[in-house]
Amino acid sequence: MDLRKKLTDRLSALAPAGYYVGLRLGFTYPAQEINRLPGDWTDHYARNGLIVHDPVFRWVYARTGVISWAALAFDDHADVFGQAASFGLIHGAVVSVMRPGESGRRSYGTFARSDRTYAESEMAELLQIVTRLHRAGSERTGLTHAETEALRLQADGLRLKEISAELEISMSAVKARLANAKRKLGAATTSQATSMARSRGVI
Repeated sequence: MDLRKKLTDRLSALAPAGYYVGLRLGFTYPAQEINRLPGDWTDHYARNGLIVHDPVFRWVYARTGVISWAALAFDDHADVFGQAASFGLIHGAVVSVMRPGESGRRSYGTFARSDRTYAESEMAELLQIVTRLHRAGSERTGLTHAETEALRLQADGLRLKEISAELEISMSAVKARLANAKRKLGAATTSQATSMARSRGVI
């Protein structure tokens, strides 16, 4: 089992009602997301524009560490936590991490249970897991020069046939390089792999 799967499996055990992790937040969006929140809650959240009222995100952008939702309730003027509770997300914790020298890039997560509050030891473990996921993504990607070059050409707008001609390799070899890059980056699509490689300064 690879490290990412081991860590996300543990997050699922710690947050049985659901969780969301955004890794290496750039100017507007994270380079990678792990969303295990209930679909009906995410639909309600988006439809009602709750992100602008959510005390979780006000805290995430201003702090690092870990805190319970209950400790943020004083700042919940739009009753975001009350609305979350109606979808089974009753007790929660928030994590925000940022390493020195990363020009403001941070990773964060919000985690929920329906049965009880988080123990201090569980909150410490959530912080440790998000920190490990953040570090893993910040380390070298393991991409070869050939895979990086294929991603760069795709980012420049070239089609598979054009990349094949540019690199003087077969189209199947181009596809293999892009597939390898996607797997190493943990991306769902090659366009997402390109975006992630760019956000990490690889291309």
